[in-house]
Amino acid sequence: MAVSVSAGASVLTARTRARARARADGSTACLPGGLFARALFARALLARMLLGGVLLLHALASAAASPTALDGEACRTVRLSDVGWTDVTSTTALFSVLLSDLGYKPEVTVLSVPVTFASMKNKDIDVFLGNWMPTQEGDSRAYVADGSIEVIGANLTGAKYTLAVPAYTYDGGLKSFADIQRFAPQLKSSIYGIEAGNDGNRLILSMLKQNQFGLGEFKLIESSEQGMLAEVERAYRERAPIVFLAWDPHPMNMRFDLKYLSGGDSVFGPNYGGASVYTNTRAGYSLQCPNIGRLLKNLHFTPRGESQLMASILEQHQPPEVAAAAWLKLNATVVSAWLDGVYTFDGRPAIDALAGEHKAIGARSFEHWVSAHKIPVGDTVAVVIDYVKAHGRVVFDGVSALIRGSVDGLTRLLGIIPAPLLVLGIAALSWVLRRSLPLAVFVALALLFIMNQGYWLPTLETLSLVIVAALVSTAIGVPLGIAAAHRPGFYAALRPVLDLMQTLPTFVYLIPTLVLFGLGVVPGLISTVIFALPAPIRLTQLGISSVPEALLEAGQAFGATRLQMLWKIELPCAAPTIVAGITQCIMLSLSMVVIAALVGAGGLGVPVVRALNTVQVGMGFEAGFVIVLLAIILDRISRPAARASK
Repeated sequence: MAVSVSAGASVLTARTRARARARADGSTACLPGGLFARALFARALLARMLLGGVLLLHALASAAASPTALDGEACRTVRLSDVGWTDVTSTTALFSVLLSDLGYKPEVTVLSVPVTFASMKNKDIDVFLGNWMPTQEGDSRAYVADGSIEVIGANLTGAKYTLAVPAYTYDGGLKSFADIQRFAPQLKSSIYGIEAGNDGNRLILSMLKQNQFGLGEFKLIESSEQGMLAEVERAYRERAPIVFLAWDPHPMNMRFDLKYLSGGDSVFGPNYGGASVYTNTRAGYSLQCPNIGRLLKNLHFTPRGESQLMASILEQHQPPEVAAAAWLKLNATVVSAWLDGVYTFDGRPAIDALAGEHKAIGARSFEHWVSAHKIPVGDTVAVVIDYVKAHGRVVFDGVSALIRGSVDGLTRLLGIIPAPLLVLGIAALSWVLRRSLPLAVFVALALLFIMNQGYWLPTLETLSLVIVAALVSTAIGVPLGIAAAHRPGFYAALRPVLDLMQTLPTFVYLIPTLVLFGLGVVPGLISTVIFALPAPIRLTQLGISSVPEALLEAGQAFGATRLQMLWKIELPCAAPTIVAGITQCIMLSLSMVVIAALVGAGGLGVPVVRALNTVQVGMGFEAGFVIVLLAIILDRISRPAARASK
């Protein structure tokens, strides 16, 4: 055992001496084959380590010289969510302008709050600047808990978010949530909110459902921020009481003398719904794009600054990007603080790159020059609408009262009839008109299913709106169609107008009707009539024009007058086509139910909009299926007999 140890020690000593001689001679030629290979491998490994270290030092030096090197091409496009509130639109526009000037490409998508958080979890949205807390806690809690979104920090503090009233209503005694119920008749048991599915609306709906403050009989009128403000303006002008959802910062605080209601801590939280607005990103975004992450951390707003920018958008009607660019020019000190430690996409210090006057939106290109000399189409229409609104108030109030009375009266009438009796009556009507027992059974079962799903009252509201809209469209459309058939020149002039009514986006004429008539069923019905009216006009004209010449000549030969020709020959012959036009008018009216819900018309469109804005698949499917059933019932009852017999 001792010999073996000594021999092993001798071998190790010999190897060690050989390696030492090799290092001293700078050669490995005298080493045995195995040691020679190991020495070559060790030297190659050492050389690679040295080369890697040099490259690493070079990369670190490059990163230090250009911090945005980590913002790769994947970071150039920045996807932002705008929930449609003017304050979020303003801050998003400011951030977008800065990103454009830094060499990034911002993309802004209008989404509701719940859809925004769901999209961030799916990595379809990168940044959201409008996380109002604590009111949005119910929307964001699950996403923060599972780590799918990250909270960068507060970009605004000192905000408010609760119910408010005009100062004259406050002075009249409505000073707290507990006072609202006493003013129910003057308020028409209504509270005005913003878009369906909004977190503030949901708090109000929960308050009404739980009958807090005795408000169980009140209803929430949902539309949009601008729709609510239009109604507040109407009430303010008439000094009528109104309770609405309000917040600060917003120009409404400067435009109206309003008071926030006390006593709503259990609904909106303390300090009049005191809130902070946070910046959110999708998970890992700041690590992936550290330069944008630094800008987001620096981004802080003030209530006054946001109100100034929102005033430019709302009162001066400036596009958000233009208003944001102008605001940035006037607030260079604030911008410098935001850009501290931030670089352009190509690696230059942002403060140096953007030194001097802030760049305007877009380069001084041909497109910019053309847009700078914009023809004032929109401003002209706005001036005309303001003039009409100021000088035609009596007419609009009369039309509004007539329409609202018709629809609300029909809704009340349908509501008075016991539900089982109404179901049997509609089923019997379908049998009388179509003589089809299967159809009558289907109608009864469909209506019972609607009742089972809890959509009976919204269905009655929608049915009233459709019936009145179809009657108005028929009363206007059929005479115009007859006149167009008898006067080709008149139809030639009418055709472009009909094309415009059918192709113009419904939201375009929804805006002036909202301004002129306020929230509720009136703008919804007028917009529905505009959209549905071309169908009875066109098909009536087609039916009258298609009457065989032989019949017309026979009538003339027997000495029939023009009125007799119309009633005894033309209308009976064209009746199937005219009825088809009326049926199409009913279907088009029903298709407007969701659009009408956006201006507070109520009905089946409200749950659809809520489901869309809150990503509730079940509610959306239920409401959509109910609308389909109602459409089938109306179509089968109103379609021409010839089609029904096929």
